Amino acid sequence: QVQVVESGGGLVQAGDSLRLSCAASGSTFSNFHMAWFRRAPGKGREFVASISRNYAAYYSGSVQGRFSISRDNAKNTVYLQMNSLKPEDTAFYYCAAGTTGAVRPDDYSTWGQGTQVTVSA
Repeated sequence: QVQVVESGGGLVQAGDSLRLSCAASGSTFSNFHMAWFRRAPGKGREFVASISRNYAAYYSGSVQGRFSISRDNAKNTVYLQMNSLKPEDTAFYYCAAGTTGAVRPDDYSTWGQGTQVTVSA
């Protein structure tokens, strides 16, 4: 069992950067595959990036080359560094923990409350 809490969202301009943080507690963080999803208004949750227990990172095509996911097991925290932000990145971002390397929201059982990222043109 693990709990996660996101932070770091905000309002930025296109081209700016943000770093989201996801703090985990309640279980052994290093045992979990961690992921970031996002939900834009009127859409379902979309896979953004994930990082495995062995630090293997995966990205959606829309953020490849711009976003970077990392984890610090000593701090029980996963990060999403978001560079070259675009208006289409505007969404509510969620941190999720799972036991597999799946990229579907339904495959993750533990979710944070989310943090809003808004990118103005």
